[in-house]
Amino acid sequence: MSSPQGGPGSSLEWRISSRCNGGNRVQVAFEQDVVNVRDPKNPDGAVPRYSFGDWSAFVQAAKQGECDY
Repeated sequence: MSSPQGGPGSSLEWRISSRCNGGNRVQVAFEQDVVNVRDPKNPDGAVPRYSFGDWSAFVQAAKQGECDY
């Protein structure tokens, strides 16, 4: 897994879900073949990257409640 620049001056367009609540948020930025994820409270921290297939599977599982604690 590599980490893109994602900080100030980055060409990535970071988005946050309108469904996020309180401080439990992540930002995502879509590139040609990957989805970048970061913590908006630590924008210079690690930025994991996922394939669109992996990201889609995660989103679907979250929508079905499989990721609830």
